[in-house]
Amino acid sequence: MFPTLTDGQGLIALSGGTPRPGQIRCLEHPDRPGFWLVKRVESVDGDTMTVSSDNLAVRAVDSRQFGPVPHAGTYRVMVRVPRRLM
Repeated sequence: MFPTLTDGQGLIALSGGTPRPGQIRCLEHPDRPGFWLVKRVESVDGDTMTVSSDNLAVRAVDSRQFGPVPHAGTYRVMVRVPRRLM
């Protein structure tokens, strides 16, 4: 099985919209302002969501470490640009 995203791959994301489980979203790390993460939405509860990493082979930073995050200010990944086009 291939990973969902590869290192150095480009993304096109749009702000807003209601997060749904299974979506890939970009969000700012809750404890490190200016550091952005790309995670999959696991669940949505009101104004917060739980996110997880697809790559279980590495020590990932996701909601298991920092808990649910607000979905305000996140971006939904719409297009994954192949690395060969970067």
